[in-house]
Amino acid sequence: MSHSKIPPGFYKITRRDNFFQERVYDAYKAKGKLHEPTVCPDCNAVYHQGRWQWLAAPDDAHRETCPACHRIHDHYPAGFLTLQGAFFSAHREEIMHLVHNEEKYQRAEHPLKRIMEIEEANDSTLITTTDIHLARGMGEAIHHAYQGELEFHYNSDENLLRVNWSR
Repeated sequence: MSHSKIPPGFYKITRRDNFFQERVYDAYKAKGKLHEPTVCPDCNAVYHQGRWQWLAAPDDAHRETCPACHRIHDHYPAGFLTLQGAFFSAHREEIMHLVHNEEKYQRAEHPLKRIMEIEEANDSTLITTTDIHLARGMGEAIHHAYQGELEFHYNSDENLLRVNWSR
């Protein structure tokens, strides 16, 4: 089973700075400012000073599901990271530690950047994320550590990023 097939509507990113301009409306972003403070009842992230943060929630905080928990509940990822190749198969455990460490690092500062699911196959692994930038960051971290082939395919109509790494 291969996860590397790129669906219609995606295009390969050729820019070297890897900056992705979000050009579409994202249904998972708040339509307006939330009341402050607001706490997510699922993950306990707190919306404070215009962004979601890991803070202690006050007792009188409003309650609303954060965009990451909303994506997880809907099973609608924003980022897809596919890892494959003979080198990956031989070093799967080591590379997956790097993936989890990158997610832990990103999530500590940005509560909306999370791994949703990891789907293992014999020759590849598909990791879905709640944020396109997390998928990009994990792909870049793996590429920095192990080189190999790294490709980005962005679908601006759906605000989705597919990252493929192989070696």
